[in-house]
Amino acid sequence: MAKVVVENVYKSYSRGKADRINTSETVDKTKTDLAPLKDKSKQVSVLRDINFTVEDGEFLVLVGPSGCGKSTLLRLLAGLEALTGGKIKIGDRLVNDLPPKARDIAMVFQNYALYPHLNIYDNIAFGLRRNSGKGSKGQVISESGSWENVLSSTTRYLPRSLRYTSAKEKDVRDRVRYVASLLQIEPLLYRLPKELSGGQKQRVALGRAIARNPQVFLMDEPLSNLDAKLRTQTRAQIVKLQRQLNTTTIYVTHDQTEAMTMGDRIAVINNGQIQQIAPPLEIYERPANRFVAEFIGSPPMNFLPVDLVAPLKLVNPNFTLDLPPSWTKLPQFSQAKSLTLGIRPQHLSIGKESKSSIYIEVDLVEALGNETYIAAHLTAQPDNTLTVSLPPDQPVRVGDRLWLAVDLDKIHLFTVVDGQAIAV
Repeated sequence: MAKVVVENVYKSYSRGKADRINTSETVDKTKTDLAPLKDKSKQVSVLRDINFTVEDGEFLVLVGPSGCGKSTLLRLLAGLEALTGGKIKIGDRLVNDLPPKARDIAMVFQNYALYPHLNIYDNIAFGLRRNSGKGSKGQVISESGSWENVLSSTTRYLPRSLRYTSAKEKDVRDRVRYVASLLQIEPLLYRLPKELSGGQKQRVALGRAIARNPQVFLMDEPLSNLDAKLRTQTRAQIVKLQRQLNTTTIYVTHDQTEAMTMGDRIAVINNGQIQQIAPPLEIYERPANRFVAEFIGSPPMNFLPVDLVAPLKLVNPNFTLDLPPSWTKLPQFSQAKSLTLGIRPQHLSIGKESKSSIYIEVDLVEALGNETYIAAHLTAQPDNTLTVSLPPDQPVRVGDRLWLAVDLDKIHLFTVVDGQAIAV
């Protein structure tokens, strides 16, 4: 196991390559090169000033919208891309110039990347046979002599019980069986990948990474090809395995639900920069800026323009909010008359008519069984819309006009110019 340190990392491409990376949805993430570039004079910055530390045994999730640079960052850690600037350390080693095989990492790709002609046993064992690796108890699997290779080759087509097994192959077998038992795929070991379901293939890809007993796991959206139910099951299994193995893990996803439920900490990335790194609940309850507040949480946070007319009074044409005294820092922004009010759908409820209630007209009702989402617009400002989460037993129809009460202890305020959060 090892700590991962990323210091002042930058990554730039010439414009042609950057455009292909950001616009193509079919780029094979296992390939390190694209077509030759015609114009190398124009550089596009993909990652800027990336700094973070992943502690030994920690599970860090990189989350952000498509094209924000999270997969590129993972490829830099894996050695599949060259750094433009900065340092990457894995354990005590600076790995900037080390090839992927020398970094002692294992990567799980979105597309599984299994060898179709090998059965599951041989897929998991491939890395152990190709290079010296580590056994089930961390011991090094030694190389076998040539005479053992001859015996193995001459007996390979005999029944399994009569084949010669070298010392190295015995270590490989023990390791594969250990990994298969962890992932509960022992019955699948002698099938081909084409005979497996998507979830089973993903477990095999995880098994191949686990078998190498690396210092760091890198996972690039490994669940994106699975259906909703299987995603939930596999997500829980990955977390359980990571806790059991206690291996440092960096996981990339665009799904904020995965990020919230899996990571010890979350790094939210946008436009090649880290917006915030913190535990999941801290990011949800105290977002650093408007982007984080909107990206984390489902449905997304609502935003409304307000004016600060007194130290603790916010005014919108539809409502007036008298804030509690806990907003001690708000008077510091008294000269910034315009602010953005953020309210999560779960912190709005149907209330009574008052100056602090928001008057809306319902445009859409989505009944999900355990809760009901409504989309609405403010009657005095049709361009301002809201999403509200209501209990399932509260009847609401399209066209209804309602008064919404605001939970003042749960609101967020952001500056208009740069969207930075105003802390309580």
